[in-house]
Amino acid sequence: MSAVPPYRPQQRSTPPECSSAPSAPTAPAEPPSLARDALVAQLRDAGCVFAEDEAALLLAAARDSAELSAMAGRRAAGLPLEHVLGWAEFCGLRIAVEPGVFVPRRRSELLVRQAASVTRPGALVVDLCCGSGALGAALAASVASRTQEDGEPGARLPGGRIELHAADLDGAAVRCARRNVAEAGGRVHEGDLFDALPAGLRARVAVLLANVPYVPTSSLGLLPAEARVHEPRRALDGGDDGLGVLRRVTAEAPRWLAPGGCLLTETSEAQADAAAAVMENDGLAVRIDRCEESGATVLTGTRPAAGARPAPEA
Repeated sequence: MSAVPPYRPQQRSTPPECSSAPSAPTAPAEPPSLARDALVAQLRDAGCVFAEDEAALLLAAARDSAELSAMAGRRAAGLPLEHVLGWAEFCGLRIAVEPGVFVPRRRSELLVRQAASVTRPGALVVDLCCGSGALGAALAASVASRTQEDGEPGARLPGGRIELHAADLDGAAVRCARRNVAEAGGRVHEGDLFDALPAGLRARVAVLLANVPYVPTSSLGLLPAEARVHEPRRALDGGDDGLGVLRRVTAEAPRWLAPGGCLLTETSEAQADAAAAVMENDGLAVRIDRCEESGATVLTGTRPAAGARPAPEA
């Protein structure tokens, strides 16, 4: 995992199957214009909106013409660009992804920013339903960077590190996550939600990231083919109303959170109030944050601090 320059935002919510592209690293030498033009034309014919950007990335990544032809063919056939390249940019990091693994969305960067605002160096952080581990890796990098810039003292761990655990049910996702959180010293566990975690983490978690699937089952068919065909259904399907997995998480979260600890999750704007009610029903005090530019909605649920009195009923 390495830092990369900013790039075009993903636009997964729009119909075109080839709708987004990260910015290309500078190639050692400019390829022949005819080869580049032919590649751009191939991608444009396949429906790739950012064909020029994608062509630059493929040209920079391919080691020879045979590999370039194979990569271009996979992309033209509809495989997500990130799966073709083997990485996605997220919060300025290059996150390893492989075919069949959920691609981190740029809108989820709001969740990382909100989590960073409540995470101190040395905090115990859990990334549940971690997928590629992008959220945990990005949060760890953000806290470490802030510590170096501001001179914020770390607690227990060197270099402003957090104590990071991540978990996912999917073996391919776990494999990617282990690569992506290695630099942060993170540990990744394979299993279903909290069942995957060591029992010793109970009642100690300061920050619980849970970017659970929240697409209603009836709406899965409306997703772009890149997601619908090439990402695991269980990373997308949130049940009848999209909140099924969230209910499972919030029911257990208070037993894993430390007093004053926070659960952060992402949902759609239309689901925000219903999701907040689910979290409040399980004893969490909820705040909703939105980003109009990315269309992101993040809910932060806080477990009351030890000794805090419950709010009086209206």
